[in-house]
This record gives sequence, C-alpha cells and structure tokens, in this order.
Amino acid sequence: MNTNQEFSPVQKQYLQGFFTGVSQRGFFVGQTANGQFTNDPGAAEGSNLAEATVFGTPIDELSKEEKIKYDQHGLDIWDTMLDNAAKDKFPEGGDVFRYKFHGLFYVTPAQDSLMLRCRIPGCVLQAHQMVGLAEIAEDWGGNYAHVTTRGNFQIREIQAKDSVSVIVKMRELGLTAQGSGADNVRNITASPTSGFDPLEVIDVLPLAKAMHHYILNNRDLYDLPRKFNIAFDNGGAVSVCADTNDIAFYAVRVGEGHDIEPSVYFRVQLCGITGHKQFATDCGLLLKPDECVTVAAAMLRVFQENGDRTNRKKARLKYLVDKWGVEKYLEEVGKKLAFDLRYFALQSCEPRQPITRHGYIGVYPQKQAGLNYVGVTCPVGHMTPDQMKGVARLANKYGQGEIRLTAWQNFIIPHIATAELDAFKAELKELGMGCEHDHIMNGLVACTGNAGCKFAAAGTKAHSLKLGEHLKQTVELDQPINIHLTGCPNSCAQHYVGDIGLQGVKVKVDGESVEGYHIVLGGGVDDEQGIAEEVFPSVPFNDIPPLLEGVLKTYLEKRESGESFIQFTRRHSTEQLKELFSSHVVH
Repeated sequence: MNTNQEFSPVQKQYLQGFFTGVSQRGFFVGQTANGQFTNDPGAAEGSNLAEATVFGTPIDELSKEEKIKYDQHGLDIWDTMLDNAAKDKFPEGGDVFRYKFHGLFYVTPAQDSLMLRCRIPGCVLQAHQMVGLAEIAEDWGGNYAHVTTRGNFQIREIQAKDSVSVIVKMRELGLTAQGSGADNVRNITASPTSGFDPLEVIDVLPLAKAMHHYILNNRDLYDLPRKFNIAFDNGGAVSVCADTNDIAFYAVRVGEGHDIEPSVYFRVQLCGITGHKQFATDCGLLLKPDECVTVAAAMLRVFQENGDRTNRKKARLKYLVDKWGVEKYLEEVGKKLAFDLRYFALQSCEPRQPITRHGYIGVYPQKQAGLNYVGVTCPVGHMTPDQMKGVARLANKYGQGEIRLTAWQNFIIPHIATAELDAFKAELKELGMGCEHDHIMNGLVACTGNAGCKFAAAGTKAHSLKLGEHLKQTVELDQPINIHLTGCPNSCAQHYVGDIGLQGVKVKVDGESVEGYHIVLGGGVDDEQGIAEEVFPSVPFNDIPPLLEGVLKTYLEKRESGESFIQFTRRHSTEQLKELFSSHVVH
C-alpha cells in the first residue's frame, strides 16, 4: 500500500483518535505545517493529514508518468525485474515506464523485445567494454548495435528472459544503463577529441565523468519532470552539438585587461531542445572549471522542484525558463549555491576556434607529437559484433585501448603513431570500414526508425543509406553536407539542424498510405547555428532521391563562388526556395 496517498474521511478520523491515544503515552512525533517537529498531535494535524503532493503538485493533477513514479520509484523494481526474467515475461503497465530507469525499453509493437540503451560517460569506451557490448549484441540481442546521437550505444531485440543478464553484464564491464531513459539526466556528452585536440581550450572529460558519477550517486535526480541533457564542449575542432542540450558548458579563455583573472573558464548555455526548434543560448554566466558540476547540480534541483509535472509537453527546462525568464531562474539557482554566480560579457571572452565540418572522419594530428586520431565511418551508426570486436582489437594494437563515440553516429580511435597509420587503415578496411572523406555519406544521421520504434512513421536507417547511395552516384559535391532523417516529431536524429532534414510522416498516394517525409532545409549547429525551414511537406520517399538530387544540382549551378549549402539556402526565403526547386517536385 502507498502510505503517501490521500486518506479517506474514515481513515482521518481513525488516525486522529490513534494519535490522541499515542500522545497520552508521550511518544508522538509529528511535523507542523512549516516543517518543525512537534509532540502535539493538534499542532501536527494540518500537515500530517494534508493532501499529498509531488513538489507542490496535487496527486490528482499529475501526468500519467508522474503517477507511475509516485506509486513506485523506477529504481525500486529490481525484484520485479528478476521475477519477470525468470518467467520470460516483458514488463506490463507502469513497469514499462519503470524499466526505462534501468535502460531497458519495451519497444512493442515495432519489435516484441527490449532495447538496451547504455550510459557511456563522456562517450569514451575502453576496448574491453566494446568487446563486452559486442557479446551482449550477439548473445542476447539482434546481432547488431547502433551508435546514437548522444555518443552512446543501443542494442536491440533482447528477450525478457535475458534482461537481467544484460544489466548485470553491463555492470561487470564497468558500465551502466541506469537513468539512460525516462525522467532522468541522459548520457553526459563531451567533445570526442578531449585531451588530444590541438585546438582545445581544456580537456573536459574529467568534468563529464564527474557529472556522470554525481548523478549516479544522487537518487533524487532520478525524479525530474522530464529528461535532461548536459554536454561539455572543449572548444576544439569536433562538434558535440552542445547547443542542443538543456545545459551546455563551453570552454573559453579570458585574456588580460578585464577585472577577473586571465584563465580558462566555461560559458553556460541553457534550454536547447531542437525538436521544439530552440537552441541553447548563453545566459551570461562565466564559471571556473571546478564550479561547473556544482552549478549543474543546483540547476537540476531548481528544475526538479519547479518543472511542470502535469503536462509532459511542457515539462522540459525550456518551458520553466519561458515562464520565469532567465534572470529568475538563475536567481533561484544562486540561492542553492554557497558561492556567488559570476556574470561576464560573452564578447569579452576570446572567440571560439572554428569547427571542422565532418572533422569526426579522417586522420588528424594530435597535440601529442607523433600521434594521430582517426575518425572512422560508421554509416547511420550501424555496427556488427565482429566489427565492434575488430575495432577494439585495433584500438589495443595501434592506440591505447580507447574508443571515442561521437554525436554524429561514428567513432574515433586516438593515439595512433604516424608510422603505423597505413597498417591501421589496411586492417580497418578488412573490417569493412574506412576513414575516407565522403561529402554525402559521412554526413548521414538517422534515428532507429519504424524498424525498432513504435513512434516512427518511416524506415529512416534503410532510407538514409538508399538516399545516400543515390546522391553519391548522381551528385558530385565539393563541400560536406549533413542529411538527418528522423522518424517522428520527437526528432531523435535532430532533423532541424541538418543542411537537409527529413521527418517521417505517412503520405497518401493513390489512396494508399506510404512512408514519406517533410523536408526542411538550412539547419546547422555551433558556428552555423540555425533551425531548418520546411520547404517540401509530405513527400513519398520514392520521390525523395531524385528530388534532392535536383536540389543539390540546382545549388551547385546557382550558388555564389565558394558558397556552402547552408549559406545558399539561408540567402533565399522559403518561398524562393520552393520556386527555385519547384521543377524537381513530383506532382
């Protein structure tokens, strides 16, 4: 029985009599309305019998998911999971949501199985961990794994009987899946070149890992109003898409001539949620490195205590800040800190180094002399167990046993000696993988799609590869572009930040419903930040390869000298783009 539920009138009458009897023996302890302890049942009557709430929201006003958490916390179902595994039984009812607290998603009807979402702090894997994940995929999964847009791994087609074995093996590998789903802080991302990027301001991995372990060891942070994303950007050459996060910490330098000590600091951006067409924006704060995790902890608590728990569509940080304003939000954050927040003008910081387009693919020198990092192509994040084991072997043989996953659904192997690059690339080719630049294929990003997600309206991964191969054969680009395919409005593949973005929808063709997409153009992140605009609504997928072929050829024909696709599309209004590309639309 949940003792926090509101008492009935009969129960209240009984309890009042009970407490009166207890008080006569002198043992009663209660609390007053303002939280003080008392031994007087009369003084405690109003608070002990008051209506139960969750951070001030009455129980009967909570959303469905909040009521599920109120009935039983997601971390408290281990015995249920053991029992279900023994009976080869998938979760039911509210437990479907609670399983997500352990990184397991019951994805029926797309697949009658569980999906495991890992938690990989800072997106860094050791070789033995990569081998262990490969074994999970082949022993208990569907014999494949996917790199996600949070520098993470997902493994699908896990049966109910194997669910606990998967979680136990994760822990034995030194990994966890705890909090990788539901209303928790998701995988903490960091620039994938941290520690060896010649352009970086500071190595942010220690901060990302500290944030990861702080979350794991504070149970209250597993009860947020909705999911929460945090990223750390080292100021280097490879993007981690930090400005798409609820909180983004950007490393910057402050030079001489200001009223603060010249040093390395962090800017703080708030409220990135590109599925809702919004990037994180600078809030004016300047933090020392050792202040970042502390401030994040305070920011999380303010969101936890004040975020909307009645409407899931309004339960992200953005909507609390929209309601309050940044100034009030930071004021409440400051109340939770034992030090003063520091405000400093963004323009007084040294400018950020430029980000290399598709810099997550190819060979690049490290700041450590004689060593290189190699970004490996991994189309739409798909890897087989054999490839995963092979990559781990190469990381041990040629590097230092480390693999860095990226937000672009591929991976980087660092610390490879220049003299061994040719041998490394030859063995990489034997795995069916490479590190060669391809302006189209290297920029493909796709969510799971309807092959594994009940929300998706289209087969994004298969469509992405088919589209990429068509464009590769028909269009010769001299600049890299990004094409993002996402299956539904949740925008897991962040279609609004692609040069070309596709959102899956059902389209009617001759009275029959087929898979199609809304097409948006002109998105970007970081120094190319912008939300793409819809140009082609409801296009059947079969019409999309020739349509986008025509779009890219028109761009090449009509662009100004050296103009990128983003610059070209943003130079024209949406109506002008529709007119410009109209001849390629199938009517």
